Amino acid sequence: MLSQMEHALETMMFMFHKFARDKGCLTKEDLRLFMEELPGFLENQRDPLAVDKIMKNLDQCRDGKVGYRGFLSLIAGLGIACNDCFVVHMKEKGKK
Repeated sequence: MLSQMEHALETMMFMFHKFARDKGCLTKEDLRLFMEELPGFLENQRDPLAVDKIMKNLDQCRDGKVGYRGFLSLIAGLGIACNDCFVVHMKEKGKK
């Protein structure tokens, strides 16, 4: 049986491969489809070019592809943003 951390890591790996399919990388369209798994994030984005900007930041080689390392950078950034919101929420909740 997997620990919670092992399950989380496995889930991230499977999500990458689900969208990368047999290419081993994500294209901008793959990234857009992946971001649809995060509807709350996209709803809060006021920038219609958010996926384009994310792709540009992750595509280090400028070849239109994002590998697993880039994908993990995206996940890390999203995790940091979520944690920041959580901390603010908990501080506001504590003030009430």
